[in-house]
Amino acid sequence: MTLSPHAPRSGGFLVAHRAGNDLQLLRDAIRLGARLIECDLRIFRGRVEVRHLKTVGPIPILWDTWHLGNPFSKRLQLDELLATVGPLGAELMLDLKGRDLRLSRKVIEALDARTEHLPITICAREWRLLDAFDDRPDVRTVCSVGSRRGLRRLLARRRDRRLGGVSIHESLLNPDTIRQLNAEAELIMTWPVNTTERAQTLLAWGVHGLITDDAAMIAPLVQAAHPADPVGERRA
Repeated sequence: MTLSPHAPRSGGFLVAHRAGNDLQLLRDAIRLGARLIECDLRIFRGRVEVRHLKTVGPIPILWDTWHLGNPFSKRLQLDELLATVGPLGAELMLDLKGRDLRLSRKVIEALDARTEHLPITICAREWRLLDAFDDRPDVRTVCSVGSRRGLRRLLARRRDRRLGGVSIHESLLNPDTIRQLNAEAELIMTWPVNTTERAQTLLAWGVHGLITDDAAMIAPLVQAAHPADPVGERRA
């Protein structure tokens, strides 16, 4: 089952946070019923790598706030990820990291080279990276919002049509904010949702997608709340 970029949304569904960064985690997330598999994309030396860890400019040192990665480990490439997920029929949410507009162009090249043309969701904190996908019917673009300043900026923007979606930190949400976002976007997703209590609250408020690091824990709750699969239609 995949998400059609144009299918109406109702109810709630599961988004597996960072599961696309590892092929085994991706398969596990699909088995658990995740409707979107989120992964992080970064451009490095002209190639699109699938990883959350950052590098130090052109130096291949992998790091995050409290973690150093092995710079000699094999790095998953976007074309390899797309080739793997195609036969599985899952929809990816590609989270574009950084501000380099070349990343968008490289992603488009990889999408055009696919043999399996499944729908794709593209997400970015730097919203300019989404502009390159405006005219693609196979892509849903999602603005990522991680701060109150970003939320105010999003709600103040003038636009000709509703946003494809918003991915927003759960701490920024309340029923009134969700009502405002529903007027601006077709789809509301939120992260991190890692307790059943918070998941239940967010679903009751009207959030569509729960982005979680613990798909095994959250999946039964979503399935019990929406057993008829609310997400969309199977794409021909």
